[in-house]
Amino acid sequence: MSKRYKRSEELLEKALKTIPLGSQTFSKSKTQYPFGVSPYFVKRGRGSHVWDVDNNEYIDFVNALAAVTLGYNDPDVTNAVRAQLEEGTIFSLPHELEIKVAEKIVEMVPCAEMVRFGKNGSDVTAGAIRLARAYTKRDHIAVCGYHGWQDWYIGSTARNLGVPKSTRDLAHVFTYNDIDSLNKIFKEYPDHVAAVIMEPMNVKEPENGFLEKCKDLTHKNGAVFIFDEIITGFRYAKGGAQEYFSVIPDLATFGKGLANGYPVSAIAGKAEIMRMMEEVFFSFTFGGETLSLAAALATMTKLQKEPVIKTLWTQGRKIVDGTKALIGKHELGDILSVGGKDCWSFLIFKDTDIYSQWELKTLFLQEVFARGILTIGSHNMTYAHSDTDISRLLTVYDEVFAMIKEVLIKRNLNELLQAKPLAPLFKIR
Repeated sequence: MSKRYKRSEELLEKALKTIPLGSQTFSKSKTQYPFGVSPYFVKRGRGSHVWDVDNNEYIDFVNALAAVTLGYNDPDVTNAVRAQLEEGTIFSLPHELEIKVAEKIVEMVPCAEMVRFGKNGSDVTAGAIRLARAYTKRDHIAVCGYHGWQDWYIGSTARNLGVPKSTRDLAHVFTYNDIDSLNKIFKEYPDHVAAVIMEPMNVKEPENGFLEKCKDLTHKNGAVFIFDEIITGFRYAKGGAQEYFSVIPDLATFGKGLANGYPVSAIAGKAEIMRMMEEVFFSFTFGGETLSLAAALATMTKLQKEPVIKTLWTQGRKIVDGTKALIGKHELGDILSVGGKDCWSFLIFKDTDIYSQWELKTLFLQEVFARGILTIGSHNMTYAHSDTDISRLLTVYDEVFAMIKEVLIKRNLNELLQAKPLAPLFKIR
């Protein structure tokens, strides 16, 4: 048992007795964090920093899987939630906050004419698919990106255990920036595709009008065009990636940054389609839970009043530029690159002739964690990330990139690695 992560490892051992994987979220589990060199449980967070249960402090660039955009315990959000807590969290009838938050989304998001709430991203992506199927009276779906844990989508991935074959056969994956791969689905299933759902962007930039072409091809074939903006919403722009790229979908789904980490998500879109929600069953006991709605209203109001989005981009640009410069300095361009946008960027590892990307990433994580940086390879920017935070990140990268370069020269990874290398999982992006 490692001294630095002693309490974390004790809690993981305890959790595994009653919780599969020891976590409620796959991406927070031991599958993502190499044992012996990783924290597993967080105790508290403030601003851009978190403290694990061993009281190690980190500058956090995961930020609850991009759900936290303002920073942990943002005072405006916390005060709004505290005030609502005194009034109550859930009632026997709807609360006015449901209207206020829906109106705010309609005000900010280009495609939004009507809105319904869920709790997780998977709720609303599944709801959007059910809605599209009802609207078009078709069953097949074209997918591109990650869209949650529900059967309709996860059946199209390698993590499809427990999903009926009949369901798996209705989802078809197309390749980002390859319009022919989408067209092939429409040709193979003419008049059977209900919707095209896609992340407007994650690692790669759209090329040659790809988003516009997807929308045109979808409409040409009588299907519903859906943007999964669970991450890009309220991050790329106030109105999401659809505003940033000027490509407006029929429906869009939101979550994560909508409420700075509180559990609420939303489907928004054309009233003509959304009104079918009166017949399509999409209903939750906690769908109108007021603490999360209060947090959402406070978050979106702050996005409108303060330079939140601009700051995510400005601070993120410093990280992207600095990381690229360090990759060049250490001559690691063959195995490291930076993808995504400034407000949500990725450090991408590649295989070498001797080491896999997973072995190299395990060493990277081991060393950045030890130096007080929490990341799983992405930079999920928040309004709270300071210049001091960024300077520290780049200092750590400088040290760790030098170590990786030396490993590639000396071929001595096994001497430095203190953990079993991460194993490749299913590819979602």
